[in-house]
Amino acid sequence: MIDSKRSPLGRRQRSVIRRFFRQTRTRILLLYISLLGIFTGLAIPLYKSLITSQVSLRVRNDLIEAHEIFHESYMNWERQPNQSVEDLETFADDFLANQLPEDDNFFIFIIGGDFYRANPPRLLKPMRPGSNLYEKWESLNQFERGEEPTDLPEIGTIIYKAEPLIVDSEQMGVMVLAHATAGEQNEALASVYTFVLIEGAVVVISLLLAWFVTGRLLKPVRELAIAARSINESDLTQRLSTEGSGELADLARVFNAMMDRLQDSFNSQRRFVNDAGHELRTPITIVRGHLELMGDDPKEQEETIELVLDELDRMGRLVNDMIALTKSERPDFLQYEMIDLNQFMDELFTKAQALADRDWQLQLNCSSSMMGDRQRLTGALLNLLRNATQHTPASGTIELGCKQTFSQVIFWVKDNGEGMTLEEQLRIFDRFARLGKRQSDGSGLGLAIVKAFTKAHRGKIDVESQPGRGSTFTITLPISSQFGTVV
Repeated sequence: MIDSKRSPLGRRQRSVIRRFFRQTRTRILLLYISLLGIFTGLAIPLYKSLITSQVSLRVRNDLIEAHEIFHESYMNWERQPNQSVEDLETFADDFLANQLPEDDNFFIFIIGGDFYRANPPRLLKPMRPGSNLYEKWESLNQFERGEEPTDLPEIGTIIYKAEPLIVDSEQMGVMVLAHATAGEQNEALASVYTFVLIEGAVVVISLLLAWFVTGRLLKPVRELAIAARSINESDLTQRLSTEGSGELADLARVFNAMMDRLQDSFNSQRRFVNDAGHELRTPITIVRGHLELMGDDPKEQEETIELVLDELDRMGRLVNDMIALTKSERPDFLQYEMIDLNQFMDELFTKAQALADRDWQLQLNCSSSMMGDRQRLTGALLNLLRNATQHTPASGTIELGCKQTFSQVIFWVKDNGEGMTLEEQLRIFDRFARLGKRQSDGSGLGLAIVKAFTKAHRGKIDVESQPGRGSTFTITLPISSQFGTVV
């Protein structure tokens, strides 16, 4: 005999059951079933009580109305003089002939101590002559209303109104208006039974719809789980459907935006590592090759050491630039302070003139202050100025300028050097970009660092250039960080 607890099939079945009950969809449905069960369980007895009360009220109103009809007819008859027992019997015959009792209602006349007539003529067993209830009615000498329970389920409780029939101060008989409640109770129970059936059908349909709708609503969550499980370092392309509206659609959009940022960051880091590896491989190869070929000649050794130190310096600059790019993504990268723009531009222009012998020009149209990191901003603008000196001839002109609006400060570096094509302008800020003849002694990260510094200041950088006519680099920064938006 195979133990189901140990067999693979049994374990799979238990695993499927556990997964089913762990699903959010199942838990929501179970909660829905619980709430429906509670409210349905409360609704059925409440409905039964209400329908029974309404039926009972209707029966009592029918009895009151029937008694009022009889009493009015009887009072009209009684006003006539010299009435006899025969006249009372004639009144009873006429009254019964003109009345059509409601279901389970009975008009009963007892005259002269004996049962006279009834409508309907066939009385129920507890109402017939000889029964305890009949004897009670027969002995009445005043108006009475009451209820008499019976042991017969097809009859139930008998509700009655009994009124003595008095002529000339002498009681000649009793008129009884009786009603058996079993019929109405059965109708009420049938109504409750119908309500239970309808309610059950509604609950079942609601559960099916809830299961389907909950599955549709939780589809983005399932897709999110599937996408999250399939994500790895080589596949960041998973995205969710963003159809519809509401919190789950917002979740899908936020997840997709997160994956876009993650994929962009991963691709950028991968390109960065590949490019950095390529850039470092070249000086390492040069250093190793010259050290391996270095002989005993002091002059050759001196030249080799000088070349090795130059390559190591270039590697050091490359590493420093990579560190600067990495730090630019940290929230504490900038150290904000108030910068006097006139003083800042004068100091920057003085430093720029020491870079190279060019026709330097300064354009100032800013007179207030701004919030920013003085050191980082100085480094970014000097990087643009140094780049301009590398691509303009000795007789070239380089212009450093500044102007401000209500919420922004605009810096620019303009030269009349060799310029760039449109394709080169699109790639100029990429890391380690190779732009035709535009080569320099730097790490190839200078303009990428300028863009990173500008973005950290919540600003933007643009370039306009034409081949042979020079280039203009523009940095636009918010006067205060509250005006900035990352571009």
